Amino acid sequence: MKNTLRAALLPLVLALAIPAAAAPAPPRAPAPAVTVKRIVEGIRAGNGAYAHLTRLCDDVGHRLSGSPQLEKAVEWAVATMRADGLENVRTEPVMVRRWIRGAESATLLEPRETPLHILGLGNSVGTPPEGVTAEVVLARSLADFEALGEKVKGRIVLFGNAMPAFDARKGTGYGETVGFRLRGPKMAAEKGAVGVLIRSVTAHSLGSPHTGVTLYGDSKVRIPGAALSVEDAELVARLIEGGRKVVVRLKMEARDAGEVPSANVIGELRGRELPDEFVVLGGHLDSWDVGQGAHDDGAGVVMAMEAVAALKRLDLRPRRTLRVVLWTNEENGGAGADQYAEDHRAELDRHVAAIESDMGGFKPRGFGVAMADKAAEARAVQSLGKLTALLKPLGATTVLPDMAGADVGALVEKGVPGMLLLVDESKYFDYHHSAADTLDKVDPAALTEATAAMAAMGWLLAETPARLDAAPAGKSARPAQGVKAAGGPAEKGKR
Repeated sequence: MKNTLRAALLPLVLALAIPAAAAPAPPRAPAPAVTVKRIVEGIRAGNGAYAHLTRLCDDVGHRLSGSPQLEKAVEWAVATMRADGLENVRTEPVMVRRWIRGAESATLLEPRETPLHILGLGNSVGTPPEGVTAEVVLARSLADFEALGEKVKGRIVLFGNAMPAFDARKGTGYGETVGFRLRGPKMAAEKGAVGVLIRSVTAHSLGSPHTGVTLYGDSKVRIPGAALSVEDAELVARLIEGGRKVVVRLKMEARDAGEVPSANVIGELRGRELPDEFVVLGGHLDSWDVGQGAHDDGAGVVMAMEAVAALKRLDLRPRRTLRVVLWTNEENGGAGADQYAEDHRAELDRHVAAIESDMGGFKPRGFGVAMADKAAEARAVQSLGKLTALLKPLGATTVLPDMAGADVGALVEKGVPGMLLLVDESKYFDYHHSAADTLDKVDPAALTEATAAMAAMGWLLAETPARLDAAPAGKSARPAQGVKAAGGPAEKGKR
């Protein structure tokens, strides 16, 4: 009996005498640089960005707010994101202003008769059926315009200021000239003008006028406005500066057709640990009604879609949710951006960042960042610099403060760090808002690199434990209330 008991107890004694084996340690997550390398190499090896852009440009075409083409683009985006395996793909309703261009023309009558190349400004009113015929006065600057005084009354004003080459780092270019397009008709109407022409907001031209929105605000008197090609604007300016009387007949059928339903398009890659925190990647689905909206902003749309689809294909599920947002009505109203901010107001404190691509499908240079709270923005710049250092293989290491896309501006005002993908924009404004913004201007290789930059940055922001704007211990990272978002090239913001 003793021997039997001893034999039964021996295994138990031995088990107690041997130290328990430690539980296997969880596998260590790859270093961020390793994952970024995997993302970049995966997207370079093959991605759907250019194929998607081809379908958007060639099958849908231009996508003016309120048009049947924009609604076709909404349907295309939903179907494409679902086919690519994105999650929670849906539309969110937005009411947008529908503006219809109609037929338009301008003719130089004196000192000689010749047609002029124009594009009516978005949201402009039209002319009477017979048009508006008047002498043209020239203003190459705001000071010139103020000096005209009573000479503006009954005239067509030509704002003939030239746009210098755009340089986001120096803050030169678009912001120096776009104000005349945005507010020129309103300013001229207040002084009694009957119409406005602007020199197209571009540094270079090959006979193509460049459109864009104009803003009347609460003006009771509204006059028509159109953009002239650079060549025609310079012709008219030279004639006036040479002492010649210049008379132009402007005809425009433009009209406001009221508000119509449209939609933002949403798709996600749900987070594995923090699914209720969000990093937004997006672009605007609408475009002007000329060209194909390839760079502005078809490229941004497909970059955001493909960036998230590529992560899914690579089996990289982020800690936080990556959300693709394709905004509607950026070009002539901004209703999509405002509606998204309103629809998601209860979760904006869980928006870690919102990146927009709206400078074309060119090679990436880095990212801009803007916040309402400038102390938080300074922290975000520092944090972003550490992340962009990992994007050196893409050449996307630049970080610029006070820069965010137009659509994320509504989020910036509410405390969300807004970002803009910076690219080699040297050619962007050659095509911007013109009939030349077509697919053939997009380099597939450059689009691939920019898509990789969006995907890598989205992944890093979704993975990084701390927010970009994380405050020092014991201090709040939330912005002061009532502080407005920074302009940056969101001043490009076309509104």
